[in-house]
Amino acid sequence: MERRLPRWLKMQRASGETYTKVKRLVEANRLHTICTSGNCPNIGECWNAGTATFMILGDICTRACKFCNTRTGRPLAPDPEEPERLARSVKALNLKHCVITSVDRDDLYDGGASFWAAVIKSVRNNNPGTTIEALIPDFDGKRENLQKVIDAGPDVTSHNIETVRRLTPAIRTKAGYERSLDVLRYLSGSGMITKSGFMLGLGETETEVCETIDDLLTAGCEILTIGQYLKPSPDHMEVAEYITPEMFEKYRQSALVTGFKFVESSPLVRSSFHSEKHVKAGFF
Repeated sequence: MERRLPRWLKMQRASGETYTKVKRLVEANRLHTICTSGNCPNIGECWNAGTATFMILGDICTRACKFCNTRTGRPLAPDPEEPERLARSVKALNLKHCVITSVDRDDLYDGGASFWAAVIKSVRNNNPGTTIEALIPDFDGKRENLQKVIDAGPDVTSHNIETVRRLTPAIRTKAGYERSLDVLRYLSGSGMITKSGFMLGLGETETEVCETIDDLLTAGCEILTIGQYLKPSPDHMEVAEYITPEMFEKYRQSALVTGFKFVESSPLVRSSFHSEKHVKAGFF
């Protein structure tokens, strides 16, 4: 039996003039967004605000994590025209802050890191006043691949740890808790503004949540997002618990006291939700 959503998980309807404009632009430029591929609950609010999280390298992932709604299978070859199309879309939306993510591409020799660099450079060259957040995969933890993204110069480099240490093997395929921490340590050690996020409601304990917050801070993260896991289809991991807004606020306050500079923590928060606030908070 499906769990009934609590009242605090009501979402804005995905409609409106600006929503339609963003939808048409994405479709016209043959782009993908995590908003649609990931079945994000905030698509109505974000697209009505004229923002979207672009997903490069196609919409087919080589991994099959139990929490993610993105398709799994054999991806198509990277599209060499995608960087320019994405850059044009950022300009058409007049974005001050652009968030880019991607599927995992374990089929590519560098996990897609070279393509990532090309996209970041194209967006930068065409939109010099736009700040860029790169929400990257782990690239198998290979530093030479991470360095390609770092050298391209995004303003924020993000990599999600997704859940607590104990639950990682049950919901993530190939990716590991320690590997994600290593990725974040390397990013922050290279001078990047580093961000990560994870989900609640998968069966974690309060102690485990606090340990994860401490681990991310120790790895050099400055920005943190915490949100409620929502089961995207019958084939995905079950929701163990709906965490109350009050508990999310408790974790937010705890993370700030611990040392994070910016924390978004509430049931509908996703890794790129309201990411433009980082700009307003004076990170750049």
